[in-house]
Amino acid sequence: MELNWGLILATVASAMAAVVAGIGSAVGVGMAGQAGAGVISEEPEKFGSVLVLQLLPGTQGIYGLLIAFVIATKAGLLSGGSAITFDQGLQFVFAALPIAFGGLVSAIWQARVAVSGIGLVAKRGEESGKAIILTVMVETYAVLSLLISFLLVNGVSIG
Repeated sequence: MELNWGLILATVASAMAAVVAGIGSAVGVGMAGQAGAGVISEEPEKFGSVLVLQLLPGTQGIYGLLIAFVIATKAGLLSGGSAITFDQGLQFVFAALPIAFGGLVSAIWQARVAVSGIGLVAKRGEESGKAIILTVMVETYAVLSLLISFLLVNGVSIG
């Protein structure tokens, strides 16, 4: 049986999009959760605001998973595989890079802002909206990474 390097590269691309962005989200949600636990132990009524700030760095992992599914579907990985050329597989790898690394980096930096926001909520609970807005600003770059990866994946011509 001959190896289909295009299909192997498409599989690597799909896995990379999900795993690398997911690592960033796991680190980010963990960082924010650690900061939030201290606040909630002292003031349990701030749980809602803290939870929103903790969840925000998790979106990058969702975006990576979305691109992973789009790649897997387009490459035929979910339907038994198709004849993907080496060049097409390589295109999928490059298409996965923006969300993989944009997701990784933005999730960690978003978590750093979220941790600061949790500190703000701890001191001034009424300012939680400002903390959320500051944290969401980093999300812009995760969304841009998602968008370019989506466009690049859709630009791969199959068949």
